[in-house]
Amino acid sequence: MFCISQAKSCGGNTGTYEYQYDSNVSTTGDIASRSIFIVREYSSTRVVSLPPHELYPMPALSPTMTAGTISNWNVEEGSSFKEGDVICEIETDKATVDFEAQDEGFLAKILQPPGVELEVGVPICVVCEEEEDVVSFKDFVADEGGSIAVDVDVDAKENLGLGAPVETKQTALTVSAEHLLMPAARHMAHSKGLDVTALSGSGKGGRITKGDVIQALSSGVSFPVLETVTSTTTAAAAATPPSAAVAAPPLPTSDPLDVVIPTITASGSYEDVTNNNMRKVIARRLTESKSQVPHFYSSVEVELDNILQLRKTLAAKDVKVSVNDLIIKGSAMALRDVPEVNASYVKGKAQMYDTVDISVAVATPGGLITPIVPKTDSLGLGDISSKVKDLAGRAREGKLAPEEYQGGSFCISNLGMFGINEFSAVINPPQAAILAVGGGVKKIVPTEYDENKEVQDAPGIKTVMTARLSADRRVVDEATVGLFLSAFRQYMQKPELLLL
Repeated sequence: MFCISQAKSCGGNTGTYEYQYDSNVSTTGDIASRSIFIVREYSSTRVVSLPPHELYPMPALSPTMTAGTISNWNVEEGSSFKEGDVICEIETDKATVDFEAQDEGFLAKILQPPGVELEVGVPICVVCEEEEDVVSFKDFVADEGGSIAVDVDVDAKENLGLGAPVETKQTALTVSAEHLLMPAARHMAHSKGLDVTALSGSGKGGRITKGDVIQALSSGVSFPVLETVTSTTTAAAAATPPSAAVAAPPLPTSDPLDVVIPTITASGSYEDVTNNNMRKVIARRLTESKSQVPHFYSSVEVELDNILQLRKTLAAKDVKVSVNDLIIKGSAMALRDVPEVNASYVKGKAQMYDTVDISVAVATPGGLITPIVPKTDSLGLGDISSKVKDLAGRAREGKLAPEEYQGGSFCISNLGMFGINEFSAVINPPQAAILAVGGGVKKIVPTEYDENKEVQDAPGIKTVMTARLSADRRVVDEATVGLFLSAFRQYMQKPELLLL
């Protein structure tokens, strides 16, 4: 069932009608072969017919999608399409996805233009089965709320009795005059200087709501001017003794609206850039995560000299891997050893995963996306390297399939290649942890004390990386995180274990 709101002006008369599709209405004669709509003019009910058709809503192309933007219409209005054809391209919170037709038909009317953000479920087009029915939908229009307007001619309106008077239902007044106005309605009336207490309220007990005031103002209802504080002050002054009146300071008579506010000119120029859907969703989800997920942070310093030496050894054998590939492999092995961190928090319960599926944060022109490397612990370094390169490349082109970035059991964000030494990452729900990795920094590191040596070894210069884990306290505790980071450092400082 869907609603259609229509404002029609015929011969100077204006009416507002609400249409609802009802598949259970039985009809006879010519109208039986057409779609039946229930038309409500306030409390009355009428019937109008239209050719058989279907409204295509904005689809939910991902579990987190609440709104989308049509990038391009691939089928022109009035043209036919068959099953599997791409009707339009929709920009979701993660990527641009093709909206494919599930059946053949004719695109009778495009209701929404490209470039407008629409909530899921808002009708975007009208589709009919017969080509001759296309012309019947030329007057369909989408209003701001996503409902549909359709013209009803004068004869149809007269035959259906849409001009008949309508009985309105009024709520009995059971509240005192002091509490007649709802707070929002009172604020609006006072800000406009109007006395709206004569309205019939639709709120509980007959109270006047803000909607009642807005509807009355939009309908052109005139209200008396609200009595200002001046009249009250005058009455109070009349009752005040003369001695007190003389001692009282004079009241300011200037109107605050007459105060001249100086114009402030800022130097330089700027440009307002509207966020795309991906960045809006990222902002919303990270705000929810930071405000609802109990984060705690633990850091560990990892020496990278052995890792860098292993890269040189593998490069000599034509095996090229990055430090990030080794970090992904080391994290996967640590998650296998400490599976409590390889978890998510879903519907009040911690879910432990059997497989290690690591999400890798990739920066794209549209925003940050986290493609998944499935079964990371069972992959070799070469396989991880090629998989990450492929996923990152297609992510920047917006060509990832939904199953390639939705899910994952653990996330890694590496800003070391951007010159960042250390940072704290925000957990990507429902995952329970994310590892923030910085770049390697040269540091003087003291050697471990050896009680069997009279003279201890001198401190050395090492390349040290800081890894900080953000964890969900509802899933893992500090001791579990300590075990995970200890295992991660062990694998990174002894990289030969990653080759087993």
